[in-house]
Amino acid sequence: MTKLYGVSIVLRWVSALLLSLITGLISAQEKPDSDVDFAGLYGDEDYVSIATGSVQPIAKAPAVASVITARQIKAMGARDIDQVLESVPGLHIGRDVIGHNSQYLFRGVSSDFNPQVLMLINGIPITNLFQGDRNVVWGGMPVEAISRIEVIRGPGSALYGADAFAGVINIVTKTPDEQRTQSAGVRVGNFNTRDAWVSTAGAHGDLSYFAAVEMGKTDGSDALIDSDAQTLLDLLTGTNVSYAPGPLDLERDNVDFRVQANYRNLTLRAGGQIRNNWGAGAGAAQVLYPQNRFSSQRFNIDLTYTEEALFEKTSMEIQASYFDTSQEVEGDFILYPPGSTGPFFGPTGAPIFSAFPDGVIGNPEIFENHSRVGVRFDHSGIEKHLLTVGGGYYKGEIDKITEHKNFGINPDTGLPILPGDPLVDVSDTPFVFLTEDSRDNRYLFFQDVWLFANDWELTTGVRYDKYSDFGATTNPRLALVWSTSYNLTTKFLYGEAFRAPSFAQTRAINNPLIQGNLDLKPEEIQSYELAFDYRPNYAWTLISNFFYYDWSDIIQFVPDANGSTRTAQNAGEQTGFGAEFEAVWQVSDDLTVTGNFAIQKSTDERVDAPAEKSPEKQLYLSVDWSLPRDWRVNLRANRVMDRNRISGDLRAPVGDYTLLDISLRKVLNNSFELALIVTNAFDQDAREPSPNSDPVPFIPNDLPLQGQAILGEIRYSF
Repeated sequence: MTKLYGVSIVLRWVSALLLSLITGLISAQEKPDSDVDFAGLYGDEDYVSIATGSVQPIAKAPAVASVITARQIKAMGARDIDQVLESVPGLHIGRDVIGHNSQYLFRGVSSDFNPQVLMLINGIPITNLFQGDRNVVWGGMPVEAISRIEVIRGPGSALYGADAFAGVINIVTKTPDEQRTQSAGVRVGNFNTRDAWVSTAGAHGDLSYFAAVEMGKTDGSDALIDSDAQTLLDLLTGTNVSYAPGPLDLERDNVDFRVQANYRNLTLRAGGQIRNNWGAGAGAAQVLYPQNRFSSQRFNIDLTYTEEALFEKTSMEIQASYFDTSQEVEGDFILYPPGSTGPFFGPTGAPIFSAFPDGVIGNPEIFENHSRVGVRFDHSGIEKHLLTVGGGYYKGEIDKITEHKNFGINPDTGLPILPGDPLVDVSDTPFVFLTEDSRDNRYLFFQDVWLFANDWELTTGVRYDKYSDFGATTNPRLALVWSTSYNLTTKFLYGEAFRAPSFAQTRAINNPLIQGNLDLKPEEIQSYELAFDYRPNYAWTLISNFFYYDWSDIIQFVPDANGSTRTAQNAGEQTGFGAEFEAVWQVSDDLTVTGNFAIQKSTDERVDAPAEKSPEKQLYLSVDWSLPRDWRVNLRANRVMDRNRISGDLRAPVGDYTLLDISLRKVLNNSFELALIVTNAFDQDAREPSPNSDPVPFIPNDLPLQGQAILGEIRYSF
């Protein structure tokens, strides 16, 4: 019944919109606007490559897509991609307990580590095997080396394979052609925030290059955690060692670099994301400890060869890439502070152990590498068809796991490790928390873009993936794009996608609470969309879309018969429907007003209750205004509404919030530029939902976001 109700609601919305569009079309055709500037309708931000792998106008792309360019990013005053992505309709940036990591929540699809979103850098995944996300030690991503960010809402597995599930985010870095001068900049502000960057580009004959280095350091936030899991343990065991109330630990030191070199048909790109002194947020066990620090080293390199005329009307691209990533601990990681008994209880509820004088210590470290090779052919020799076929091979491996801890079983004696015992190295033993293993995948894909009539284009595609650990999966897509009139495009979209089980879900062992399951199947989703792109004249762009999805085989940790552990199972199902509306009003050459509104209703079918965490309504408004004397002001307001808690969580509803950001920029001359950036200008107490726990939530007052922050910026070109 829930599915039928959702479909009926969508159909009613669609009917109402169609009626309004038909009325608008009749009036537009009665009085055609002969001054429409078609070139102006398709500026830099109006082209996208992520939808098919080839560059095309976003209005005609067979997907619901958004593009944010470097020019727009700079106008926002953004220092991290999360500030940029919050402007995308239907995408909300949630927060995780560990490190306050960003969670990219599309259309109500959410889970603990957010593996249902595929992030690409220049079209290449940066997914980790461990949790299926970007990295537990993520630490954000700065924006100075970014040329554009392309986002697809909805499935993309027919083109990109695993994890292109709820959405795809492609970070496109700058090329040698985009920068003709050297540039540098610094940014300072409260919370001891300091950023610096430098970039260069040049050419020597057939060789051109671009390079950028960005460094950032911050204490992160002044937000406080009122109580944590140790607060509850103190009440139960009579200890008094919790650090709550205490600050949300978001200190971090980041170094990022990007390099690209082009030589004739070859493109070589390399990058690094180095994270040190990385604060643990609200704690890996939802316990504060201010000295805990993680680090991560992530490096990628890829080589691409293109041949535009391999044969007549046939082009070819060959690409090979390598990605190396780690999750490491600086010093000892204190799960529960000194003097805590830890979460170890017997059948009567009394602590099993006495207090740990040095705290409960767990030092897990994970090292991964990922290799990919792929080939793609595009052929336009068949009339009205653009055919694409390709395939490739991927191998991912967790090649090293280390763990030192002072709890659990000592592999040398087979006896429990007791409070006060020294740390025990359980690496390369059956008592480590995760098994070292690898996964490989062979895939083939096919796509046909068929212009079967002057105003109709049909894109069909399918991808076949064969994995070494969970078998084969096939995912199709279908997109019908109708140029309804010279200023209206209508799209009918269908897609399927899959999400590969993470190694934490399949290979977790020796965890006192959860167990992995090697027999897991991938999660699956089916999605239906109807979209309209209406551009009545140069000044206005109006975009709307309506969607329905069915998400099945959701991997969840289900209680076992013994009552003390939970094992990963394909146990859940969720359905959702909604709509997203966008408007861009080019008031004048100097003033642009943009806005979007998203609404969605998602249902956890297993308990017939609203799905947790994602906002059911979002409103985003932006004003970008170029003023006389080379001043520019950018205002952004983000309203987040109606977030549900998981079924069984008895806390009051999560509070709505509105955040206002301001960027004021002044060009002094051809070399210098100054900016003042204010985020959360009114210092709103905004919070993201914290997890529910047994017997009560460990962090009952949710996860606070950063308060008001003021930053000054200087840019220099030479």
